[in-house]
Amino acid sequence: MADNWKTRTKLVHEGIRRSQYGEVAEPIFLTQGFVYDSAEQAAQRFEKAGEDEFIYARYGNPTVRMFEERIASIEGTEDGFATASGMAAVSAALTSMLKTGDHVVSARALFGSCLYVLEDVLTRFGVEVTFVDGTDLDAWRAAMRPDTKAVFLESMSNPTLEVIDLKSVAAIAHEVGATVIVDNVFTTPVFSRAVELGADVVVYSATKHIDGQGRVLGGIVLGTREYIRKTLEPYVKHTGGAMNPFTAWLMLKGLETMDLRVRAQAETALKLAKALEGDPRLGRVIYPGLASHPQHDIAMAQLEKGGTVVTLELKGGQAEAFRVLNALKIVVISNNLGDTKSIVTHPATTTHQRLSEDQRDALGISQGVVRLSIGLEDADDLIDDVSRALDAV
Repeated sequence: MADNWKTRTKLVHEGIRRSQYGEVAEPIFLTQGFVYDSAEQAAQRFEKAGEDEFIYARYGNPTVRMFEERIASIEGTEDGFATASGMAAVSAALTSMLKTGDHVVSARALFGSCLYVLEDVLTRFGVEVTFVDGTDLDAWRAAMRPDTKAVFLESMSNPTLEVIDLKSVAAIAHEVGATVIVDNVFTTPVFSRAVELGADVVVYSATKHIDGQGRVLGGIVLGTREYIRKTLEPYVKHTGGAMNPFTAWLMLKGLETMDLRVRAQAETALKLAKALEGDPRLGRVIYPGLASHPQHDIAMAQLEKGGTVVTLELKGGQAEAFRVLNALKIVVISNNLGDTKSIVTHPATTTHQRLSEDQRDALGISQGVVRLSIGLEDADDLIDDVSRALDAV
């Protein structure tokens, strides 16, 4: 029956495990271990745990399992494994499947920490990484090799909102047998069609839209049962990056309202982007939902909506960007996104500050770029707030 449920229904009901008390809200199993009826049962479970049997919280937990099953059901994957943070999910998805001598092709436009994992961590252990312009399909084709083990990309890049033709890149990667790993944070689980478009592994920072209320860190890796249980799970179990049960419970509560929140945020983001487009105080308004966006057609075909983030570029660089940030009254300065509160970030001095100036220039992250994550405030109030802040320029 659950297979026929629509997304909002699954986000409320999928994966529930009720105790003997028949509680309505999902229970929190705050325990690090589990008691066995006998020594024989313990031995049997360690040899091969059943579908609903648990050993140790680092290996799995009933509350965490509810979260994994619920998000997998809407993403359209066979399974998932929850992690302690979004970056734990990214690093585990890559590291669990790679070894010395393997080759990875990655889009160049990535979050700073993702770049660190690819440039510094993987290469330190003998993995070769080739970076390409994610929007250039010929560059992807040229970079592929017979020993290319994985492809990594952000379906929508942070913070310049490039949208990659995932279907085409996946087809190119699969020709050489590479696994396609997609960081899908900016796309959100609500608008995701990543699996349908060819992604093999989908990664989320659950800290963002899934929790959506700025409370906890978390991540999730989604894919085939073969990949999750035989490749990813052993790595996470033994390296310790598992999600804790209380976080999983908060994520379950976040999922219940995620579809409503994200659709409202995307609607407001489009209104704000339209209101600001053409403003003479701005060099660029970047939003995939605008017809002026370079990948607008791809974005609409892949995502349905333009997402919850709008990126602006001030003509006067950092000085003007800082004046705008400091003049905002409703939008808060922070470095999260996907929150119910609207958040503004100056990437060049925060999330992408570890990159060299040349790297930031290549990615289009100038000192004038600011990233606006749209919350649940009234759209007119946000437009007024940003417009008044721009007056400070």
